[in-house]
Amino acid sequence: MRAAILHAVGNDKLDIRDDVTLAPVGPSDVRVRVRATGVCHSDLSAMSGVLPQPVPLVPGHEGAGEVVEVGEHVTSVKPGDHVVISWRPACQECDLCVGGQPYLCMKYVIESFSKGNFRLGGDEATVFGMAGCGTWAEEIIVPWQGAIKIDDDVSWEAAALIGCGITTGVGAAINTARVRPGSTVAVIGCGGVGLSVIQGARLSGARTILAVDPLESKHELARKVGATHAVTPEQVPEAVGELTGGAGFDYGFEVVGKSATIQSAWQVTRAGGDVVVVGAGATDDMVSISAFSLLFEGKNLLSSLYGEADVRHDFPYFAKLHKAGKLDLESMISSRIRLADLNDAVAALRGGEVLRQIVIMD
Repeated sequence: MRAAILHAVGNDKLDIRDDVTLAPVGPSDVRVRVRATGVCHSDLSAMSGVLPQPVPLVPGHEGAGEVVEVGEHVTSVKPGDHVVISWRPACQECDLCVGGQPYLCMKYVIESFSKGNFRLGGDEATVFGMAGCGTWAEEIIVPWQGAIKIDDDVSWEAAALIGCGITTGVGAAINTARVRPGSTVAVIGCGGVGLSVIQGARLSGARTILAVDPLESKHELARKVGATHAVTPEQVPEAVGELTGGAGFDYGFEVVGKSATIQSAWQVTRAGGDVVVVGAGATDDMVSISAFSLLFEGKNLLSSLYGEADVRHDFPYFAKLHKAGKLDLESMISSRIRLADLNDAVAALRGGEVLRQIVIMD
């Protein structure tokens, strides 16, 4: 089968080849034919080493497809089912899972560094999948907890977006921050996840949603999906004064993954408000906030990993919102491409102008 392979961290080019095979399906595994997969900034982070991954690696973690084969112990899905891939499957047995925080479960994250389900060429060398998935391939093997069934009438493109960007962003607003109706929200970074945060704030009934992005080309789309205002970083002080009387926003979302933008989110959030970090940053990028501010400004600094989702509920829920016209997923798609176009897609994403490019598998 065909797959895109990163041979070394830091490589600019993927090796797109046809001689990739899969390991046998284990008793608790599911084999999925990938039908659509997104090109996400986290994929760039995996390629550059910001998000550590083993190599050689098949990138890709935001995908959806059709179940082809299941292991003998699998009862949650069957061949022919449509599924969204969860890049952080929860074991559903540990204290975190049972305690209501399945998005923090590390079992399969740890396993993904030692277990590679792809095989390369005649030498049968092991190739790993990003986050244990590797959706930039025609087929993948995941644990049964990582294949979440959804209705067959959800498009493959929409299902793929739900697998990461939508869940991460909408979940940050409704699960982590629990944005209150009538509140004010600032979202720093208007890529695919940032736009999803905006949609989550809109769904929650926020009265003012400020989108912040240096690329003015993204402002129109931000308004289309729910932002009431859109500015560049230089225009933020004026917007804070105009929209909040200088007090700051009830919620400040950082969706870039940089210490500078985390501090910006802190600064635009009012005393007693919530600062929510959604972007995935580097291990050596340190954030500096004074101990005085932490105490006396009364702000809550929160992280939102994978939208704090329980994907068993949230994937089908977001799909239903989409079908009801409440979630605009079509506007999030910049272009539909083929697997052979992935090197061009990665270059375009580095340029910053595109949102979600979706790979459609033949």
